[in-house]
Amino acid sequence: MWGEAILLSLIILGILGKSSIMAASSCILLVIKLTRMYSLFPLLERRSLELGLMFLMISVLVPFATGKVSPEEIFGSFTSITGVAAIMGGALAAYMNGQGLNMLKLDPELMVGIVVGGIIGIVILKGIPTGPLMAAGLTALFIKIVQIFR
Repeated sequence: MWGEAILLSLIILGILGKSSIMAASSCILLVIKLTRMYSLFPLLERRSLELGLMFLMISVLVPFATGKVSPEEIFGSFTSITGVAAIMGGALAAYMNGQGLNMLKLDPELMVGIVVGGIIGIVILKGIPTGPLMAAGLTALFIKIVQIFR
């Protein structure tokens, strides 16, 4: 019963926070739970993150595959200040996402706080939804800073 309540809460939070991916994901898990298809949970837990990251990478690489990004644009990213800043930002974001992924594997219960924080950011700060890995990466950074000053 507790699991269903959590999933229902996440569906509501996803709808309120305009995070259709979170709401849909929670709905899918709730349907699996209510239909007692429990054998799917280990498979989803093991492979969903990898599959999601693969599709994210595919979406990022599509412009290269379709030729929308020219060799000049690629070279320009290494020779301009904004291009170098973008490379540094991408590298830092990838590192932070990795830290977030590691943290979520160790403490998956932090996802609730990340979701609530995301909704606060959307509703109060007028932000836009981000991926949970980036939010988890920032959370990992904040935790490290707090640990340093303790």
